[in-house]
Amino acid sequence: MSLLLSLLPWASTSASEPAPAASASALVAALGQPAPAHTAFAEARFLQVLDRPLVVSGELSWLGGDRLQRRVEHPQQETATIADGEVTQQRDGRSPRHFSLKRAPQLQVLLDSFVALLSGDAARLQQAFEIRQSGDAGGAWTLTLVPRDARVAKTVASIRIDGYAKASRCMHLQEADGDLAVDLLGPLAARMPAAPTREALEALCQGAP
Repeated sequence: MSLLLSLLPWASTSASEPAPAASASALVAALGQPAPAHTAFAEARFLQVLDRPLVVSGELSWLGGDRLQRRVEHPQQETATIADGEVTQQRDGRSPRHFSLKRAPQLQVLLDSFVALLSGDAARLQQAFEIRQSGDAGGAWTLTLVPRDARVAKTVASIRIDGYAKASRCMHLQEADGDLAVDLLGPLAARMPAAPTREALEALCQGAP
């Protein structure tokens, strides 16, 4: 599940209120961008079974349509691609692994929704998520996406996207089991601390651009 979610460029907060339809639609439309679109990322995954977070960095890409790619460059090279209903994972020195999205219908729901966000299609996004918004498209803002599908909600509690103007700066993926993934995006990725904490990343995401 984290593979698909980590392919997407954004972040969130649980304190926001449900957004008026017109306001949320305007912000989502402003975030739409032509493909291909690429952004640097640095991710810290906080897992309950580990004492310290796992940190990776690389590049996220939306290649158009339902094609997404995540290329990890550090600490080891790995590429994950979703295209034509199939997920492909490849590491240096190993044979590629493939599996169909049909094996996990909830992943297809999420893929459809994330592509809607990247392309600025608010109506399609609202079919799969309750959208909560704070701030506005002219300054700092936060979108929180809460899954409507019960199958997805069993894995993903919420996705929070923090941004400024037309740029997404962070993505917080809160999993239902308590694990958390925080992605710093674009120029902010270079500011990932050597030993990140939840509090330090929250300060970066909420700070001035």
